[in-house]
Amino acid sequence: MRVALGLSGGVDSAVAASRLLAAGHDVVAVHYSFLHEPRPGDAADARAVAAALGVPFEIWDFSAEFRAAIVDHFVAEYEAGRTPNPCVRCNRTMKFGRVLRRALASGFDAVATGHYARLDADGAGGVRLRRAVDATKDQSYVLAALDAEQLRRCLFPLGGSTKAQVRAEASTRGLAVAERPDSLDVCFIADGDTAGFLAGRLGDRPGPIVDLTGAVVGSHAGAHRFTVGQRRGLRLQRPAADGRPRYVVAVAPAARTITVGGRAALRVDRLRCGPPTWTGAPLRHPFGALVQFRAHGVPLPAHVTPGPTAVAVAFAEPAYGVAPGQQAVFYDGDVVVGSATIEETAA
Repeated sequence: MRVALGLSGGVDSAVAASRLLAAGHDVVAVHYSFLHEPRPGDAADARAVAAALGVPFEIWDFSAEFRAAIVDHFVAEYEAGRTPNPCVRCNRTMKFGRVLRRALASGFDAVATGHYARLDADGAGGVRLRRAVDATKDQSYVLAALDAEQLRRCLFPLGGSTKAQVRAEASTRGLAVAERPDSLDVCFIADGDTAGFLAGRLGDRPGPIVDLTGAVVGSHAGAHRFTVGQRRGLRLQRPAADGRPRYVVAVAPAARTITVGGRAALRVDRLRCGPPTWTGAPLRHPFGALVQFRAHGVPLPAHVTPGPTAVAVAFAEPAYGVAPGQQAVFYDGDVVVGSATIEETAA
């Protein structure tokens, strides 16, 4: 099989490449250039790994598409008071969207990455997306927006290994990136300061912070600096009457208002989600599932009612701190069956 392997310059993709070669695949290392100002050393490290493995190396530039599809969308979502996951969107539209289309048009049979997730046959000619063996590194959540056709063209060689095993293998193979630190969660925010990144693009838009009674308890420099469930950085001027912590419970950008309350105010029993993406055959009837709404969150049992343009979720026990814009991922045990973007929450 001719495989385009996304080689980032890190240890995971390096070991993924070596495993594909050992399995007899025809591998071409492709470094995806997504950022107009790439992190120093990434391309050089990727090129060095490709040379060490003896595979062809190419750089595919998607920086303009990435800025429009991922960065601009990320900023717009926060500006609208929502909480997006850019990695979910990037995987669907870029790494397994634009990249996959280019790979297929260039004569490749599949694309591969160093993601920690597993694929196996579903018994009906397709594949199932499953959680990785290493629960601490599992990335099935950020891959859950891929559809059946995309997954059929994917390879994830690391899903059956732990991170420690991958680093040990890289060291044994003499790969210089064996001890390279893991990459950032949001690649285009180099310092990890999301609030500062958004402020640099949206500026200051000051407004009040109010409690559930409407009383002003503080002020802020921009609603885009906050997300539902946030506790830190509120700098409230009046303590809660009961002395307990307060959290962001609502973000209203148009009114420039942030509302805070106790943990009970974060309770969510139901979700209304947008159009679903199914990793296999579309599900038409209600079903029980474990629903996860953060990349490293705890999945909760729920009743899921799918429709062609929306999905309703009713939790069996309350969830807390769920925000519109997040991805709801539906699991059957360790198998991803689908996902949808959260549009609205209700207690």
